[in-house]
Amino acid sequence: MPAPGNKPKNLLHTVRELMAYLGRHKLLFAAVAVLVTVSAVANLLGTYMIRPVVDALAAGNYTAFVENIILTACIYLAGVVAALGYTQTMVHAAQKVLVDIRRDLFEHIQTLPLRYFDTRSRGDIMSYFTNDVDTVAEAMNNSFAMVIQSFIQIVGTLTMIFILNWQLSLIVVLGYVAMFAYIGFSTHRSRRYFQTQQTVLGELDGYVEEMVCGQKVVKVFNHEAANVASFGERNEQLRLAGTGAQAYAASMIPAVVSISYVNYAIVAAVGGWMAITGAIDVGALASYLVLVRQTALPINQFTQQSNFLLSALAGAERVFAAMHEEPEVDEGRVRLEQTGKSSWVWRIPQGWGIGSWGALVRVAETPARSHANSSEPAACEAGAQVGDTAVGVDGTVLAVGSLPLRGDVRFHDVNFGYEAAHEVLHDINLYAEPGQTIAFVGSTGAGKTTITNLINRFYDVQDGEITFDGINVKNIEKDSLRRSLGIVLQDTHLFTGTIAENIRFGKLDATDEEVRAAARVANADSFIQRLPHGYDTMVTSDGANLSQGQRQLLAIARAAIADPPVLILDEATSSIDTRTEMLINRGMKQLMDGRTTFMIAHRLSTVRDADAIMVLDHGRIIERGTHDELYAMHGEYWQLCQGLKELD
Repeated sequence: MPAPGNKPKNLLHTVRELMAYLGRHKLLFAAVAVLVTVSAVANLLGTYMIRPVVDALAAGNYTAFVENIILTACIYLAGVVAALGYTQTMVHAAQKVLVDIRRDLFEHIQTLPLRYFDTRSRGDIMSYFTNDVDTVAEAMNNSFAMVIQSFIQIVGTLTMIFILNWQLSLIVVLGYVAMFAYIGFSTHRSRRYFQTQQTVLGELDGYVEEMVCGQKVVKVFNHEAANVASFGERNEQLRLAGTGAQAYAASMIPAVVSISYVNYAIVAAVGGWMAITGAIDVGALASYLVLVRQTALPINQFTQQSNFLLSALAGAERVFAAMHEEPEVDEGRVRLEQTGKSSWVWRIPQGWGIGSWGALVRVAETPARSHANSSEPAACEAGAQVGDTAVGVDGTVLAVGSLPLRGDVRFHDVNFGYEAAHEVLHDINLYAEPGQTIAFVGSTGAGKTTITNLINRFYDVQDGEITFDGINVKNIEKDSLRRSLGIVLQDTHLFTGTIAENIRFGKLDATDEEVRAAARVANADSFIQRLPHGYDTMVTSDGANLSQGQRQLLAIARAAIADPPVLILDEATSSIDTRTEMLINRGMKQLMDGRTTFMIAHRLSTVRDADAIMVLDHGRIIERGTHDELYAMHGEYWQLCQGLKELD
């Protein structure tokens, strides 16, 4: 058995957060609490009614006997109705809470930075929505009402036995102390194992998800046996954690039952002696012994639900930990707006302008000297209006109000590393003027994809500046920045839905004609028309029913329909055969016409017509120029063209 996992550090915080979700539906849970209370009290009163029934029968008072029987039946009937009411109400209340948790979790996941997803397996993230939330669902459906009922029964039973006979009740209290001492010990130990169990279960889900998605690779390399062995190790870890959790939790019920039997035997013996001596009447003793027998019932009920409760708290802690992950920071204030087809403008906040390095600076109505990077007001020429370009008294050019989007992208002394201790880009300086096509070539790990990740702010640079139309990208709202970028990745991801819906992903309000026009630009229309249902053909399993080339054509069409001013092509034609590549090049040129384009190339044939080719090596730009210029230099690019070096 493994050492127990770390004790949950935020148990009380987790309980408070869970209670906050319950508090969103106060009326439903208040109704559950009232109905549970009625059910529990009815059970206690029904048990207490044994005393007057027995006493009336012993005294030969048959009228009182019948009346007490009828009253007891009414009490139990009320309890049954209340139990039926709270179970149905609890189902509705629990489902509403689970809807809230799933919705809030999914909404928060959407706000997290790309780094979060890069450092976690998809299966582990999926486990939040399945295993972890399901454990909370089980506990709420099975345990919430039971815990309330058990608490009321424990308090009520103790109260009634003290009313009936306080001397005997002292013996019962000692039994309670022994029960709760063991429950506390077992709960303390098993809680830590439940936390480990949920963590290992998430890791196991992640592994299964990876292996299922990569079955083709697994079979090609005959990796089945190694996968089974690796799965076995993870499964064994889950077994050990589950065994540790269940071993302690499962021992609570037998222990409580055993203690209750011993307690009952002692009370029955002492109570019988007291009845013989006349210290207690027979009816009171009969009622008392039934209540004593029932004292263990609510505790048993609680211990039976302990597995659900502990597992739910461990799952809820993981879910709430994910909800507390820091969302992606967006300090941008400049907004992108579309004013017409292929017409976009940057909206600059009122009273602000763009200074050197794209910094936002305040614009004063009256002359006052200021440096552009300062937060102090910078003076503009008299009469400057929104939409004008004004010059501060210190000579700094300031854009006021709005700027037309052009697509000018520049890197200024950029350094970057995914981890602070490991820098992957060094002193990157580059520019792409509006309408230019910039190609990146270099070996794997040279930094080509990293540069494009910085343009759309999937990651932020450690040093230096990136400007878009002279505006520092940190000052642009992220959704606006990304709206201006069309991306076609080498690894195409398609969503479950029709062909048309996947193309329309780039522009949700696009008409059917716009969808077809985008497909024609990508030369995808012809193959779509040949599909069984044309544009209404369903795409499943990330496009498993399409060829890799067809999937990539759809990705190009998806970028075309978005009509962005800037394109990022991560070897968009890498999975398309030579003949198809020649056919779509015309469409690609039409798509790229008038747009700033960044192209990551693995085929040198695709970059010959680029306005500038940048050769990267170990995170540095070592050569820049056109194909002819670089070829004439007889440097790194020339060696790649001659086949003296390989391009990965």
